[in-house]
Amino acid sequence: MNVYDRPVERPPEEIVELLLKQKNVRIEKIVSDGHTSDWYDQEEDEWVCLLTGEADLEYETGMQTLRAGDCVFLPRHRRHRVARTTACVWLCVFIEG
Repeated sequence: MNVYDRPVERPPEEIVELLLKQKNVRIEKIVSDGHTSDWYDQEEDEWVCLLTGEADLEYETGMQTLRAGDCVFLPRHRRHRVARTTACVWLCVFIEG
């Protein structure tokens, strides 16, 4: 498995691949290309690193543009949504508790 691998064609839906699941930590690779999301209000903390592409995260207080290499920490219950994506590969670490 290579974390940078992505389909040649644009996938019809986001691809979420579970890389690791331990007691209170989950690591996922997400591939998105033009995909957006509804609002999240998560029960867990999330650390996100955008490995490729560009994306806009929207918060109740404004917008943040991420470019390849940018990382962000989203504490639990921080409402957010993915408002825009290009050919993105995300590495996401979820921490419970």
